[in-house]
Amino acid sequence: MTLQELLIQFKNKTGLNNEAIAQSLGISKSTVSRWVNGDTKNLKKETLSKLSELLGIDVITTMAENSFIHKKPILGIVKAGYDLFSDENLEGYLEVNEEDDMKGDYFLRVIGNSMELAKIHDQDLIYVQQCQDVDNGTIAVVMIGEEVTVKRVIKKKNVFILEAANPHVENRYFTPQEVLELPVKIIGKVIYSRTDF
Repeated sequence: MTLQELLIQFKNKTGLNNEAIAQSLGISKSTVSRWVNGDTKNLKKETLSKLSELLGIDVITTMAENSFIHKKPILGIVKAGYDLFSDENLEGYLEVNEEDDMKGDYFLRVIGNSMELAKIHDQDLIYVQQCQDVDNGTIAVVMIGEEVTVKRVIKKKNVFILEAANPHVENRYFTPQEVLELPVKIIGKVIYSRTDF
């Protein structure tokens, strides 16, 4: 587990912000921000001791023991439907195996049921490989202006189709001009979906 992951987990658990953590440790808020952003990895022994006391764990040991574990971030939510703006709040991290670590980049939580016949359900997590294009018929994460959705991408000569996997949800059709002007952009390929019970 990295310092960044430890701090994000601690912040989610306690509700403390960077400023409160900085005050507890007697350091600047900008230093804590750098830790949370993953920009600083080497800390002074005295700072590590204070941090271990605040978190209630041995930070050095915890980071060393978990260094072989592969984790990917959960970056927020994506609509299996339409009309939901993107939300890039970091929810946390999920462990993946070594093979999956190489395949994808992040998880997104799905809201809605427009892809249920493709076995992507409300509240599922989809594992996404960041990319700017996918093969025809692939399920992808697509931005329509500021809106983010997950749909099957169908590319034809004069139309770009976002196809739902639910007969009660209409497909969306875009002309080449709309694709450029809105814009409509593929931002990732869905590798798999997982349901947590």
